Amino acid sequence: QVRLIESGGGLVQAGDSLRLSCATSERAFSGYAMAWFRQGPGKERELVSYINRSGGATYYPRSVKGRFTMSRDNAKNTVYLQMNSLRPDETAIYYCSAKEDGTCATSWENFDYWGQGTQVTVSS
Repeated sequence: QVRLIESGGGLVQAGDSLRLSCATSERAFSGYAMAWFRQGPGKERELVSYINRSGGATYYPRSVKGRFTMSRDNAKNTVYLQMNSLRPDETAIYYCSAKEDGTCATSWENFDYWGQGTQVTVSS
């Protein structure tokens, strides 16, 4: 079982920035496509960002495009999510996920492994 460990969440004010990290000891990490999802209170889990195996391609939904940046360091088995200009409605648990076959996907059902989540709270 692949273990993903998120960190970096916390309480911030609207307009602030946070950087989330997700690390694994899994040797096959560089072959996985990775993504960040979030789930707010009473909301469905939604994609926040996606990155391919090499880190050369990313995808963001319109809601975060231009404010969030996902990156990866395959040498450190870690992905990052830089979040700028955070808004109160982005308060959620943020989850790191991995897709073992490395192919592109944007729906949470297609991802194989999940972290435990990290809480991000944005106050107004």
